Amino acid sequence: MHCKPRYSFLLPVVFASLVAAGGCDKLKARDKLNKGVEAYKAAQFDKAIEDFKDAKTLDPSLTSARLYLATAYASQYIPGAPSPENIRNGEQALAEYHEVLDADASNLTAIDGIGGILYNMAGGPPFDAKKMEESKTYHEKHIQLKPDDPEPYYWIGVIDWSLAFRGNRETREEYNKTARKTISDSEPMPPPLATLFNTKFGPIVDEGMTNLKKGIDLKPDYDDAMAYLNLLYRQKADMETTPDARETDTRMANDLVEKVRVIKQQRMQNPQQSPAS
Repeated sequence: MHCKPRYSFLLPVVFASLVAAGGCDKLKARDKLNKGVEAYKAAQFDKAIEDFKDAKTLDPSLTSARLYLATAYASQYIPGAPSPENIRNGEQALAEYHEVLDADASNLTAIDGIGGILYNMAGGPPFDAKKMEESKTYHEKHIQLKPDDPEPYYWIGVIDWSLAFRGNRETREEYNKTARKTISDSEPMPPPLATLFNTKFGPIVDEGMTNLKKGIDLKPDYDDAMAYLNLLYRQKADMETTPDARETDTRMANDLVEKVRVIKQQRMQNPQQSPAS
């Protein structure tokens, strides 16, 4: 003879209690999230981090809590500071952003967040070219998902300039170790050295210029992109082997400086006018 469970009548009650508890946790998570946002706005980052962690624990599905937690860690990161705590802040920011991407591979906030923190971590000291390249891949992911956003094109240009600028300096330093007549940072490279620099970094400079021009096409008054395009033209000038070619690149760079000046002046004169996007 089989006996029915004596307490089967309790199951609906227990289930209802669990649902109610889950709903209560979600409400508590929202409350913690809101408190964390207020603390973050007040620059109370340690408190904000604890509130966001509580919100994440109470409701693991609350993506905004994970994103705010990652952002709070990232805001605590100081580029180049070697302390274990600082390094841990950067790594924890990356870990939280990656958790968001594990659940939603197309989350642009997490993609941009990873790209940004990797760029900051790569700047050093010591400078980390591999991290720079890794940062670039996340901006490329953004472009794949939303190609009409100008910002990721800008960041690829910034990264490529960082790589080329570093390469330029190292190329000159290496040359000056054995040269009879050293060259300063502002002097043209001798043609063989310019050719070597072009071989190593020409594709990077071209890529950066292409992306910055795309960003400017999407946002015609994108003065930050113009400023870096100007800098890349100056890197390109150092790759030229003739004075005329170098002069052409320098003139293009100077024209961009003037455009930036005009845009900034117009904004000062019309502060209420929102930038074109």
